Parts: sequence; C-alpha cells; structure tokens
Amino acid sequence: MEKHRGMPSRLPGTDFQFTIRRPAKGTPPALRARERYADRRPADRRADEGFLTALWDLYGDAPFARGNLDAGRLNWLFGREIIPAEDPFNPESYDAVLQIDVARAQSSFPALIDRNMS
Repeated sequence: MEKHRGMPSRLPGTDFQFTIRRPAKGTPPALRARERYADRRPADRRADEGFLTALWDLYGDAPFARGNLDAGRLNWLFGREIIPAEDPFNPESYDAVLQIDVARAQSSFPALIDRNMS
C-alpha cells in the first residue's frame, strides 16, 4: 500500500480523516460514489474541499494510487471530482489509480482550482 507522503492525515482541527495508518485485514473497502445532498453540514463541505486541496497540491491533474487514502473520504468525491484513471478499474484495490477531474473540480470547488492554477 503506497503511503502518500506530504498528505495531511486529517483536516486540521477536526476528526475528518484523510489517510489510514495500515491496510484493512482482508479486502480493502470498495470505492463507490456517495450522494452529496445540498443540506450537508458546512464542516463536511470543508472536509471535502480540504481533501481535494491536499490531493491537488500533491498531484495536480496527474494520476495517483489510492494507497493509504481514506475510502470514506474518497467516496464523497469519487465518480465526480475524483475518477478512475485506469481501465479496468478495481475499486477494492489499494493499487487502484485515480485522477482529479479538473473540469468537474473547478465547477464544484472554483476557488480551490483557481487558487492553485495561478
């Protein structure tokens, strides 16, 4: 399992986890898109933005391995701002390759991408 050096382990000042310390016993949790409703708490939205910011700062639009990224946090962005970068894609693998969909990330988090692209 690849470790994402430089990735914060959680959103500062909160318990929103970004990475895991060790692999799950058995099969890793599968990645699946979770529905984001308009009435989500502001703290949840900040966690999504913080996670995507950290990924953008590390990788930009380049592909990256799932590795030790928290599946629960990935699921909130998976299928929208974070997409599979390989075919066939195995959602139950720590070696799965993902990528930020820049156009979708810009529409969902305009300040994030604009801040980092200039």
